[in-house]
Amino acid sequence: KFKPFIAILLNVTPDHLDRYESFEKYLESKMRIAENQNESDYFVFNYDDELVRNSSKSVNSNRSAFSLSETVKSETKEGAYLNNLDLVYYYYMGEENVIDTQKLIIKGEHNVYNAMASVISAKIFGIEKEYIKKTLENFKGVEHRLEFVRELKGVKYYNDSKATNVNSVWYALKGFNEPLVLILGGKDKGNDYTQIEKEVKQHVKHIIAIGDSKQKVYDHFKDILPVTVAADMEDAVLKASQNAAENEVVLLSPACASFDMFDNYEHRGKVFKETVNALE
Repeated sequence: KFKPFIAILLNVTPDHLDRYESFEKYLESKMRIAENQNESDYFVFNYDDELVRNSSKSVNSNRSAFSLSETVKSETKEGAYLNNLDLVYYYYMGEENVIDTQKLIIKGEHNVYNAMASVISAKIFGIEKEYIKKTLENFKGVEHRLEFVRELKGVKYYNDSKATNVNSVWYALKGFNEPLVLILGGKDKGNDYTQIEKEVKQHVKHIIAIGDSKQKVYDHFKDILPVTVAADMEDAVLKASQNAAENEVVLLSPACASFDMFDNYEHRGKVFKETVNALE
């Protein structure tokens, strides 16, 4: 039986609904990570996700929570929260500032959550704060997850091919202050794009629509901001580069699966990077 010493649940959003009868069934499948745990194990969870927070109350293991708010301290005896920009770890003996999140190389609010979950897990294993801080400050991220590709003519290109749902794109958009040209689309899994309208209006100047869902993307956003339809990834990168100016960003964050045009999200990200690196 699968029984992790530490189980981590970051969030639960509508994804893979083409493979599940309902969202409730999908949530149940996520919570199975903790079903064989006992009082000697730990369940590390996102307090700010209401579904995760409520579901966590059924686990048999020790609950450790993380949040952007100090209110999390009322939920669990151990965890992490954000105090201004400082990531704070708390436990039964007190609390300590671990790192100024401005020193994280990786972008996005979701990576602050990831850092908090990592800090809690490292602390459970008894790792000292200095080692945790140094590791976080030097971590450059994982391929295809808001991965910086290159800068050309003052435009920065980022590969976020792993973003296969609108929730991931929501977090990605919030990670940038620069105006964005967003490459969006692929094999749609029932996306509700109204969930990212606010962030699109705030951060995106132009959308390049690709894949099977390009018409859906175009129809949804055409009255909100300029949308250009692209034939393939090479065409999308070219059109994105033509619409991006100095001190702006081209971001591939598709909100969709990749199987309409590619073998998987890694293949999609690889083609994006190859095309970006071929630009002159």
